[in-house]
Amino acid sequence: MAPDPGLARLRTATRAVLGVGLAVTVVALSGLPLTASITGGLAALLALFTVADPTVRRQTVTTALLPAVGLPVLALATALRGLPLLRDAAFLAVVFCGVYARRWGPRGNALGIFGFMMFFATQFLHAVPAQLPHLYAAVLLGLAAAGGVRFVAWPIERRTPPPAAPAPLAVRGLARATTRQAFQAALACGLALAVGQLVSQERWYWAVGTAWWIFVNTASRGETLVRGFRRVVGTLAGIAAGLLVAVPLHGAPAPTAALVALCVFGIFYTAAPSYSWMMFFVTVMAGLLYGLLGVLHPGLLALRFEQTLVGAAGAVVAVAVVLPVTTHAATDAWIQRALLAVRHCTAESARRLAGDETADPAPHVAELELLLTKVRVSLAPLLHPLSPLRARRERALAVLAHLDDCARQAHGLAEVAADPAASHDARLTAACDRVESALLALAAPGETPWAAAGPGAAPHHHPGAETALAHLRDLEASLASLAAPLREGARGVFAPAA
Repeated sequence: MAPDPGLARLRTATRAVLGVGLAVTVVALSGLPLTASITGGLAALLALFTVADPTVRRQTVTTALLPAVGLPVLALATALRGLPLLRDAAFLAVVFCGVYARRWGPRGNALGIFGFMMFFATQFLHAVPAQLPHLYAAVLLGLAAAGGVRFVAWPIERRTPPPAAPAPLAVRGLARATTRQAFQAALACGLALAVGQLVSQERWYWAVGTAWWIFVNTASRGETLVRGFRRVVGTLAGIAAGLLVAVPLHGAPAPTAALVALCVFGIFYTAAPSYSWMMFFVTVMAGLLYGLLGVLHPGLLALRFEQTLVGAAGAVVAVAVVLPVTTHAATDAWIQRALLAVRHCTAESARRLAGDETADPAPHVAELELLLTKVRVSLAPLLHPLSPLRARRERALAVLAHLDDCARQAHGLAEVAADPAASHDARLTAACDRVESALLALAAPGETPWAAAGPGAAPHHHPGAETALAHLRDLEASLASLAAPLREGARGVFAPAA
């Protein structure tokens, strides 16, 4: 069966609450101080949030490797705490290396984020070298708890393996998008660090954290700008909620723990569909943790917002001046890959309907969902209500609507193909050939079509075949409608029209 993204998010969010809750409980019962409990919970959250390898075995290896990056970074950050210039230089080096590591796929991305957040956590907690044994123990206990929940107690991925995340784009700028982003992120974080320290010598790290996270999973200048805007909106809403909820609690343990658990659920459940909502929950959780530490007050939340503005501004400057990648270049590339995923899904469904039991369209449907998410993110600058480019906005809306319809038809076709009672039909072969030709005309003109699924049997009007034919006809119509907006513009799909 094709995957259900909403149900998958519900399961992973619930599992995250269990994993983080277990980590905090284990650390607290071991007799370690509150700062260690927070560190252990953060380590568990990061392990569950960032480790996204395509197989369970690789996820296990990546989780086991997290301490190899995190523990040395903790030691470095605490050792340099009293040496501001060296500390700042080390932090920027961690930023550059963390982004550069994304070229090694999901594992590099997870290790880079974990290293950055361990440096960030020492600033958040004002950790000193004497606390290292406690922090080390907390990180190891937190990762063990997260691993136990993920790989033993609730191994969701063993039953439904996650689709591999789309590889980063390598479009204009440098040959490696990760190299370009490493320089961009280092500049953005450097600006955020400098200005953030002018605003506050104590809480400057929030500006650096804002600049860092804005660059995660973005591929163009427009994406980064929209992500910065959404981060500011989510942070502002979270601060308002913090004033109403976190400040009056004064760090009361039981209600604070319950609300933190709710925030963890919200972070995981909303991360994919809404960055603003995710940042809302992150901000509320940060306020609750400050309450536990006994330092929360309205002025601190206002300072948090100021530092967010500083970090977002640093990101805007960096993407504008350092090897920028335009929105239309990134969008064109993601759309081509989405169309290729539709092509794979259609071909696998056709082979399954023709009797090939080894054919499986479900992974390609899952890949298509991920790629459409990338397309939506890439189109966000053009779809934003404040965008003045009305003609390009209309084209973007048309393309997105037709791509969504293609995804619905591909999903329905995969469901029909999964039905063992659905048998092959000569009309299905012909319809698949027409879809193949339409896809090649859009995504790969001049390429030779794939071989047909087989000669097919005589039509016998099986209900499964009729449903599959309906999906194929609708898919063919959606591709025909998609051709016009895709071909508009002289320099690309969403370049200004000629």
